[in-house]
Amino acid sequence: MHGQFSRLPVVLLTGASTGLGLATAHALASQACRVALTARAESLPRLAAAGLRESDRLLFRPLDVVERRQRETVVSELTDRWGGIDVLINNAGIAYRAVVEHWDPNAWRNIMEVDVVAALDLTRLVLPGMRTRRSGRILNVSSVGGMMAMPTMSLYSAAKFALEGATESLWYEVRPWGIWVSLIEPGFIRSDSFRNTRFTQRSFSAAMDGDDPYHAHYLHMAQFIERMMERAVATPERVARRILRTLRQRRPPLRVYATPDAHLFALLRRLLPRGLYHGILYRALPHISAWGHENGKPPLA
Repeated sequence: MHGQFSRLPVVLLTGASTGLGLATAHALASQACRVALTARAESLPRLAAAGLRESDRLLFRPLDVVERRQRETVVSELTDRWGGIDVLINNAGIAYRAVVEHWDPNAWRNIMEVDVVAALDLTRLVLPGMRTRRSGRILNVSSVGGMMAMPTMSLYSAAKFALEGATESLWYEVRPWGIWVSLIEPGFIRSDSFRNTRFTQRSFSAAMDGDDPYHAHYLHMAQFIERMMERAVATPERVARRILRTLRQRRPPLRVYATPDAHLFALLRRLLPRGLYHGILYRALPHISAWGHENGKPPLA
């Protein structure tokens, strides 16, 4: 990574305390760079518990990404201490399970603040220094949910689609200064992170109520996603290594398909006519014949 910059690069990573963020933190800690690992204050102890230790090249800093003042403080401190940020990895994110009918304004604001606004505002804060140095890397962690939407994950996909659109615009905007922008798009990763997804009040009630019209959607999609994650080939550590390879590339791609299934989904989306593509995915949904029927069961023939 050092060879891409004229100095020992400074990396800012958000959401570093769990999952892919923690795996990326471990991967970065062994590289020739200076790294600031950030997470919410109550989650920072997880870094030390995972075997990471602060040093002159590795800092732990509290950052709740939805708090604008905290975002400004972290960027200001790193600029004063190390002369600016060369690599920004926007990894922090949340997810909700909700069909569109079960959205609520608070959940919408929450996921957009964490997954989109915070990432773009941190980008805004680091860009002046990158432009001055005429170099920099910005990696926004998205997912296959940013290229294809799944039922019951509409809030999540809406946020990731927004992040991807803004990131694509950014790719064009800052390339004249030698700043390279990439979207990291993993598919299913072997972990239990799906169990940490949030519900809106209405989506939680529907998931628990067997008589709700959308109960089958939540039940079968949850079982399907958890099964896919349990069987996934990719691990957080594998995706973290893909992030490092992206940082080492002189001309990294805009979209980095970070798992085998992400490559497959991207290929299908590119090659198939859109109507056929959506039809195939619809028919592949788990127990789709039970959706839309009372008690989540199809009527007797």
